[in-house]
Amino acid sequence: MSNITVLLVEDHQSLAETVTDFLELADITVDYAADGITGLHLAVTNHYDALILDVMLPGIEGFEICQKVRKEGRSDVPIIMLTARDRIDDKLTGFDSGADDYLVKPFNPDELVARVKSLVRRHRGEFDQSALQVGDLVFDLATMQVKRGNEVLKVSPTGMQILKVLMKKSPEVVTKEQLTQQLWGDLVPESDVLRSHLYLLRKTIDKPFDKELLHTIPGVGLKMADEGGNKE
Repeated sequence: MSNITVLLVEDHQSLAETVTDFLELADITVDYAADGITGLHLAVTNHYDALILDVMLPGIEGFEICQKVRKEGRSDVPIIMLTARDRIDDKLTGFDSGADDYLVKPFNPDELVARVKSLVRRHRGEFDQSALQVGDLVFDLATMQVKRGNEVLKVSPTGMQILKVLMKKSPEVVTKEQLTQQLWGDLVPESDVLRSHLYLLRKTIDKPFDKELLHTIPGVGLKMADEGGNKE
């Protein structure tokens, strides 16, 4: 991989210096902001291959930056959140804001470098010139647009990766282990991260509609299938 540029937004100077050193040793170019307002300005005015955001920041917190980048900036740039918060509610807030990954402080900088490269690699390889369809759900891989019927759905970048795997395999069952390997390779995150992404994905593609397409097979895994019949 080459020509990777990331934005690091972190108000703890010594941690920012350590992270920057590790990223630059991996041939990753780093822009840096020490507060949320500067970080948001850089994020929406420059092109980056990934954003690394602290949650607790002066000015604007990381969750809000993430939301603005996704909704106002309309960007699907990979975003990693750095936080001391490790509760599931905090992680759901982050993922619902549009984050792709979480690292809980203290963390190993080598792991952060590996996760940045993994997300960038996945992001750069997304744009297959084809479309996937299950029932009335269509995923255009050229435009990265997800539609159900005539409605365009707002799916997070990681949610899109989950959809891509499940829709390509449809109607086959994919185990959670297989899905985790496809998403993160050997850098498997904490066990509840996949569950959080699946919760948000199901809320987006199934909850507002009469028919469920994402099915959990207890003790086995998940599948995307149009099996007929509406929700009871």
